[in-house]
Amino acid sequence: MTREKLTPGIEGATPTELAAMVDYQDGAVVSRTLLQEEIGTLTVFSFDAGQGLSEHTVPFNAFVYILDGEAEIAIGGEPKIVKAGEIMLMPGGIAHKVQANKRFKMLLTLFKTQ
Repeated sequence: MTREKLTPGIEGATPTELAAMVDYQDGAVVSRTLLQEEIGTLTVFSFDAGQGLSEHTVPFNAFVYILDGEAEIAIGGEPKIVKAGEIMLMPGGIAHKVQANKRFKMLLTLFKTQ
């Protein structure tokens, strides 16, 4: 397996600022996949204010780490505010949605189960 497949656009053994890896775009959600393997994915996102991801369910556990700003994340219909520096588990099999009341950036780590 090549390094390019494992870490597209990331230099090995070099510190990288995650929040700088994706820019804000007016009226949009922007994503950049950093790692995509059978066992899971690592993706960095930016959300402009007013944008979001509609309610959906995936069978895998996912962790959200807020890099900048704050997000409103509803899991099982219960909204919570998650701020920069905080992490939240979105358990597999439970409906969740993400809303940007303000601009924010996040790192999404998805673990697939066997």
